Amino acid sequence: MKQKIGCVLMAAGDSKRFGENKLNRKVDGTSLIDRALRNIPKEKLYKVVVVSQYDEVIKKAQSLGFSGIKNAHPDFGISHTIKLGLDDVCDCDATMFMVSDQPLLKKESVSQMLDFFEQNNQYIVGMGYGGVRGNPCVFPRKYYDELRKLEEDHGGSTVIRMHEDELLLFEANHPDELSDIDTKADLQKLCNTEVKNG
Repeated sequence: MKQKIGCVLMAAGDSKRFGENKLNRKVDGTSLIDRALRNIPKEKLYKVVVVSQYDEVIKKAQSLGFSGIKNAHPDFGISHTIKLGLDDVCDCDATMFMVSDQPLLKKESVSQMLDFFEQNNQYIVGMGYGGVRGNPCVFPRKYYDELRKLEEDHGGSTVIRMHEDELLLFEANHPDELSDIDTKADLQKLCNTEVKNG
């Protein structure tokens, strides 16, 4: 029987290291949040929820048929975003967590990773490259309780570290797919890469 897989797109951070709301910044003419939303393979997912402190992000999510949840306390850390998302997908057999600042991630890669998870659905599956794990990651339901117990800025990596032997990596097509944007220097570097890779 096909599993019900949910998706939580985490878009609630304060972008402190960036210095402003980075989700509106553009790479090759498309904002980070629009890129993140379009990389969700909704045809393979039972439910998609976008957690954000920004009303405009929630409206964009809802316009695409996704659930939008307001995180009024981004200062509580990523653990709070995870809990809000899990509350909305608690009826799913597994949940994929995605971040919203990986502009070179490809929808095709995410879709292929979900296919890989379907064949290995008792494991945590993370996207990686060269043996190094990145995002997104898919967690079967049996890890939900541990994810709910996370506090402050501890995210899914904390749970994964306790279950390294239950982690499988799905190889991304290119290492830049795993690159995320924390600072304006990161954005500039990635924009240059985007031009070179064309």
